[in-house]
Amino acid sequence: MIQGIEPVLQLLLAAVLGGILGLEREYGKKEAGLRTYILVAMGSALFTIITRESVLGFDKIQGINLDPLRVVQAIAIGVGFIGSGLIIFRRDHIEGLTTAAGLWLVAAIGVAVGFKLYILATFATLFGVLTLTGLYLIEKIIFRTKK
Repeated sequence: MIQGIEPVLQLLLAAVLGGILGLEREYGKKEAGLRTYILVAMGSALFTIITRESVLGFDKIQGINLDPLRVVQAIAIGVGFIGSGLIIFRRDHIEGLTTAAGLWLVAAIGVAVGFKLYILATFATLFGVLTLTGLYLIEKIIFRTKK
């Protein structure tokens, strides 16, 4: 089953990648920031690592059928539920939607790390930061908002 340092390094990578996105949210003083994003990324990675290792370990036992995609589905639904608690409609606008979407992204990044898709997880993190920061600046310039 789980042996060696690799799973620990995977959790560390998930924490770093989640933290990168969490820093942007923290800087913007959003509802969920650095700690939340790190915990969601690490939790998703941990569930995925446990699932991956369980499937590998029980693969040789007849009569046991494990579907690792069920865990991915549960993570997506669970984080979606957490994210829905962040979304608030006030007067004429919605708040927390981008933060909730960011949590969903870091959960997926954690799953990618757990399945050893490191390049995909890193690219998603970088593209997520670019989306949050770059598009924010473009929106601010084009729409002249007071965000």
